[in-house]
Amino acid sequence: MERTIEIGGVKMRYDVEGSGQRPVIVMHGWGCKASTMAILANAATDSTTTVYNLDLPGFGESTEPAEVWGVDMYTKFIEDFAKMERIENPVLIGHSFGGRIAIVFASRNKTDRVILVDAAGIKPRRSMKYYLKVYPFKAAKHILPYILGKNRASKIIEKMRNKSGSTDYKQASPKMRTIMSRVVNEDLTHLLHLIKAPTLLIWGEKDTATPLRDAKIMEREIPDAGLVSYPEAGHYSFLDRPGQTAAVVKSFLNIK
Repeated sequence: MERTIEIGGVKMRYDVEGSGQRPVIVMHGWGCKASTMAILANAATDSTTTVYNLDLPGFGESTEPAEVWGVDMYTKFIEDFAKMERIENPVLIGHSFGGRIAIVFASRNKTDRVILVDAAGIKPRRSMKYYLKVYPFKAAKHILPYILGKNRASKIIEKMRNKSGSTDYKQASPKMRTIMSRVVNEDLTHLLHLIKAPTLLIWGEKDTATPLRDAKIMEREIPDAGLVSYPEAGHYSFLDRPGQTAAVVKSFLNIK
């Protein structure tokens, strides 16, 4: 069933399946939407659960935040959503960016269980190639307007952005680009030890966006965590291994 809710001027579209007493909140990665998470949402659905599969603000059919949100503001939005829907002690399922929100939520709220799938949240190791690409762009944003004027500088900076930015960055709106630049630099490692719920980590061993080393850090820092990794699977490991993922999720949630 498709629903829409408005919180603080932001409208969020989400799907609800089931009518059980155990709530499950499913949160997708950057540039995705609720339908991307169908495999995970379906795996968590049975007679005992009610599954809320979200189009996070700024994605799918949900509206963008009015301000530049960080992970904390996204989490606050989900906390407000849970209160309005009278959701208590939910299971959280988060992929990539959605995993960031799940980490913050679980670090400060009572949760039943947490499933992090190729989740972001660990500060990445940057190669020299990265810095050689990023820092000239940052310098140009500050210097070129003074040298060439605002209009001419904007055209050059946009060309540099299109050449060096990731696909997610290029496809985002100006507001969501700013939000992306903010959230990708947030390191959540210090919150991991605060997650008290049993936590399942599902990972692709060939994931280059959130590498397996991130999963191993999470497994070490979260008190009750276990890791399942798939050889040859990438950042969307649940799409690379749909049947295996569904079985693992059902087992972890004790769903038949």
